Amino acid sequence: MPTSTILRQPFSVLVVIYKKNKDFLLIQRADDASFWQSVTGGIDADETPEITAHRELLEETGINATALGLTIRNHKKTNQYTIRESWRHRYHANALINTEHVFSICVPDDISIQLDPCEHTDYMWLSQQQAAEKAWSPSNRDEILAL
Repeated sequence: MPTSTILRQPFSVLVVIYKKNKDFLLIQRADDASFWQSVTGGIDADETPEITAHRELLEETGINATALGLTIRNHKKTNQYTIRESWRHRYHANALINTEHVFSICVPDDISIQLDPCEHTDYMWLSQQQAAEKAWSPSNRDEILAL
């Protein structure tokens, strides 16, 4: 691994995206076709979880919540999970558990999605139950069902 690589702290956000009709957006990871998820991303050292939620939403879906006048809701809840072994090289040494801050956003029915092809290859809108069943991570499933 190059010495210039910045290793992540084990803190992230989860942003569950849904429409008023309770269709939920899931996006497919580019590095694992079986991994469908809501928007996620690591919190940078100079960011708050709220700033990260806005940044990751824009980077991963093209949705600019601020420009569209949409509110990203902070659930003031965190989940903890074991970091996948295949991803541990991205984190500081000995990081085994990640703390995920939970957010959600309700978007208009006609919202346009623009994926970053380096991160995600496909997306789909699913009913709440279908999205919960397809979401890879248990915490993502739980948060979809909680809305």
